[in-house]
Amino acid sequence: MKFGEVPVETAEDAILAHSLNLPDGTIKKGKRLAAADIARLKSAGISRVVVARPSPEDVMEDAAAERLASAIAGGNIGLGRAFTGRCNLFAERPGVVCLDRTRIDAFNLIDEAVTVATLPPFEAAARKQMVATVKVIPFAVAGSVVADAEAQARDGGPLIELAPFREKRVGLIQTVLPGTREAVIEKGSAVVANRVTGLGSQLVVDSRCPHDVGDVAGAVGAAADAGCDVILIAGASAITDRRDTVPAGLVAAGGNVDHFGMPVDPGNLLLLGHIGSRAVVGLPGCVRSPKLNGADWVLQRLLADVPVGPRDIMTMGAGGLLKEIASRPMPRAGTHPASRTKPPSQPRIAGILLAAGQSRRMGRRNKLLAEIDDTPMIARAAAGLRASAAGPLVVVTGHEADKVRAAVGEDGVSFVHNPAYGDGLSGSIRVGLAALPDDVDGVVICLGDMPRVGAGHIDKLIAAFSPEDGRAICVPTYRGKRGNPVLWSEAFFSDMMSVAGDVGARHLIGEHADQVTEVEMADDGVLIDVDTPDALTALHAEAAQKA
Repeated sequence: MKFGEVPVETAEDAILAHSLNLPDGTIKKGKRLAAADIARLKSAGISRVVVARPSPEDVMEDAAAERLASAIAGGNIGLGRAFTGRCNLFAERPGVVCLDRTRIDAFNLIDEAVTVATLPPFEAAARKQMVATVKVIPFAVAGSVVADAEAQARDGGPLIELAPFREKRVGLIQTVLPGTREAVIEKGSAVVANRVTGLGSQLVVDSRCPHDVGDVAGAVGAAADAGCDVILIAGASAITDRRDTVPAGLVAAGGNVDHFGMPVDPGNLLLLGHIGSRAVVGLPGCVRSPKLNGADWVLQRLLADVPVGPRDIMTMGAGGLLKEIASRPMPRAGTHPASRTKPPSQPRIAGILLAAGQSRRMGRRNKLLAEIDDTPMIARAAAGLRASAAGPLVVVTGHEADKVRAAVGEDGVSFVHNPAYGDGLSGSIRVGLAALPDDVDGVVICLGDMPRVGAGHIDKLIAAFSPEDGRAICVPTYRGKRGNPVLWSEAFFSDMMSVAGDVGARHLIGEHADQVTEVEMADDGVLIDVDTPDALTALHAEAAQKA
């Protein structure tokens, strides 16, 4: 790839390396410069620009990122769409992230152009939580580098995968001494039950016994007989030696002590053992707090069928200082014990399909019901939205609502009616937004008369969405011309609820240009709307040619 400053007149079809603010708007970095862009630059008095020109053997950043992410991802790991050379990997189910730190390091040592960042090994991840991100640094990278990185990522099995939590039967035994307060026991039950259910398992035994070797042995045997897969023991007094009351009780029940102690704080006084095929964990006293501790790391692996033995525990020291101190607080969100802060996750982008219009320019015919390849136009638009990553999906009806609803079908969508559909597009937008749940991060607003917009277009907009990076409004383009649908951050919902007339929220794009990113598409489907008989005839002719 060639990179450097060139005269503007020679920059057509090159990639702009740095955003430029012009009197008539901004040309953002990464844009492939068209003839119209060159004219704008000249008009602004700019004579030279810094550009990149990929070589024929280079792989463009997004294609390279998607190829590498695909090579890296193993079981239960999903991929987002690449944008600006970044492709994120997400957990498809709750579970434990499994990776080899040495292999991750080796991948990052291949070439400075390709990188992968991951969660720490064996970190618990929620569904849709980001577990890794692949970033291709330059605008394009040599094809040989991509091929080498792909091969290395696949050699030896998946570079990163997720072991899902399995539903297991868990038993809790709490020992008591004279003077042990009932409130302490009840709190311990509640906190441990929350830990277990938060990892997808059930607390099926919650028993108490005196803090005595024989009583502990009896309680362990009873939990085993009840079919518990994992047995947890919280002693009234902390375990101080592998021959103490709790481990001695396990041995007396016919079990074994595998390891005592761990280099994680809080959590040092943890015991790991087994009885038959069942894991037994002697819990440290800190387990009565919902805050993250070493017992969580062991329990998460056990409930995801990830092996954990003495060596695994003894190598948890790096990163094992979990104690909160005044100079380094760890705020936690929610009730999950492994949650320190809200994890980065796949954005929840809703979809609104506007299908309320009267089709005045089509005459008496409702264009949304016109068939293209034997499928109503509105059904084609809905199919593209259904197949995308957007959800939940809302269809706004108005004119001939029953017929439109029948054409769309009930599967995977909800319908809301706009009784004032004759007043224009903005009313349907307001009705659609009002039907969305409160926890969506954004919405992609699709038009029912754009039958060539597919899941690929919508998913590419979602991949580009990143409000924290100034990409809160994502607008599709084809050869530099803006089209639809547009993806909006929830930050603009209140402004969109106040729009009026038949122009939608278009003016907000101009008012918030600093939050707009243009997402170039591979075809002109984002430009084709069918609002006249001639446009419908042309679409039929095009479909006939492809048949």
